[in-house]
Amino acid sequence: MTPSHSLSNRPVGAGRRASSPSRRPWALAAATLGALLALGGCAGSGPPAYFTLAEPVPPAEVLRAPGQSPLAIELAPLQMPERWARPQLVVRQAGEAQGRAHILETARWTSTFESELRDALSAGVAGRLSALDQSRTPAPRGQVVYRVSVQMVDFDAELGGQVRAAFNWTLRRADSDERALACGLAFNQPAPDGVDGVALATRRISGQLAAAIARGIAALADSRPATGADAGSCR
Repeated sequence: MTPSHSLSNRPVGAGRRASSPSRRPWALAAATLGALLALGGCAGSGPPAYFTLAEPVPPAEVLRAPGQSPLAIELAPLQMPERWARPQLVVRQAGEAQGRAHILETARWTSTFESELRDALSAGVAGRLSALDQSRTPAPRGQVVYRVSVQMVDFDAELGGQVRAAFNWTLRRADSDERALACGLAFNQPAPDGVDGVALATRRISGQLAAAIARGIAALADSRPATGADAGSCR
């Protein structure tokens, strides 16, 4: 039997309705059981299942050889709306209207979502550029450092459907106050197989975003303009 992923006390942004005195206890129990079955596959609670966005960089996506003009990156704390900045996965049921969301208490990231995503992006960008990751290793004096700021502006995870996400980000050299590049990109990934599918789709989006950011930095480092083929919609 598939482990259940239980809801928090109420959906995000939804109010509570007063219980009718005439409603029988068995009816309330049946309604609760139905919600749990819809999200988790069977009723009950258990220890949380933990998910991560970390993954190795595919060799085919490495853009710069380790000895090629060494770079360093510095990723600022990732910005996202507070409703997603939590360790629990936030989803909606298949077919449920957008704007509805449920916090899964037994399906969690290994840290808060914004920290999990920032760590995955930092490692993914550094790995694709064979660059130093300033969050792990300070860059030597005089080495070129690229600063990256990322904002997640939209995220929607539908169980058994798809995960949609949209991001804006800026890139600039640390030794310059000028904004070198501002980009934006939206992603869609199918998310079958319940909560596991949502976690996998989100991991794929994280990898695609890291690849786009890395392409933008590579373009700047090579002194060529970044195009849509490099890093999405940029200006």
